[in-house]
Amino acid sequence: MIRTVIIEDEKPASRKLERMLGEFPDIEVVTKIESVEEGISWFSENEHPQLIFSDIVLGDGLSFDIFEKVPTKAFIIYTTAFDQYTLKAFKLNSIDYLLKPILDEDLGAAIEKFKSFIPSDNSVNSQEIKQLIKKDRTTLSRILVKIGYNLKIVQTHEVSCFYSENKIVYLKTQERAFPSDFTLDELEDILDEKTFFRVNRQFIINSDYIKNIHTSPNYKVELDFQPKEEITVSRDRVKDFKDWLVN
Repeated sequence: MIRTVIIEDEKPASRKLERMLGEFPDIEVVTKIESVEEGISWFSENEHPQLIFSDIVLGDGLSFDIFEKVPTKAFIIYTTAFDQYTLKAFKLNSIDYLLKPILDEDLGAAIEKFKSFIPSDNSVNSQEIKQLIKKDRTTLSRILVKIGYNLKIVQTHEVSCFYSENKIVYLKTQERAFPSDFTLDELEDILDEKTFFRVNRQFIINSDYIKNIHTSPNYKVELDFQPKEEITVSRDRVKDFKDWLVN
C-alpha cells in the first residue's frame, strides 16, 4: 500500500480528493491535515508517508512552510487553483502540480508518474527525478497578485513586461503595475520562452506588446504599456534577441 497524506483546508475539497483516491486500491490515506500548524505537528511526530497531496494556500500560511520546518523525503503532488507557485513547488519534492478542479484523468496520470519514480527495489535516484521533473514542468499562465487586502489573478498573456525596481519585481499590464513574489531569474525558468525574453538584467518583455524596435545606436524596445524606464537590449543579448523575434 502507498501511505498517503492529504493537506487541504477546505473540507469539501478534502473529502472529494479522498473519495477520488479511494478508486485506487493501492493507496491508503493515513490522515488529512487542514493547516500549517497541524502539519508541522503531525510531520514532527509521525512516520512520514510515501506520497502527499497538498493544497498550497492554507488558512494560516503556505503548505511550503510545513516542509521548510520539517523536511520530508515523501513525494508531493500539489493541488491548487493558482499556478504561480510552480517553481517553488518543484524545489520541494514535487513530482506534479494539479490545478483545481482536479480531473480524474489528471489525478490518475499524477499517480502513475509517482509510481514510475519508484524502482522495484524502492530506491530513489533524486538527480534522475529532478531531471524528469524539469522536463515535465509547465509554463506559468497566471499569477496571483496582492492589492492591499485583496487578491487578483493576472493572466501572463496580459503582461507586457516584468521588471525590477528597488529590489521588487513588477508585472506591467494595461491596467497598472503589480508587485510580484518572483525574481527575474525565477521567471526566466517558468515563463513561455517563445513569448517572453529577458532583454537585460532589469526587463523581461512579451513579444505580443512590442510596438517598435530602434536599432541605432543601441537596440531599444518600445512596448505598449511599459513603465517610464527605457528598455535597451544588452549587447551580449542582441543576437539571441533577434533569433527569438523570428522563432
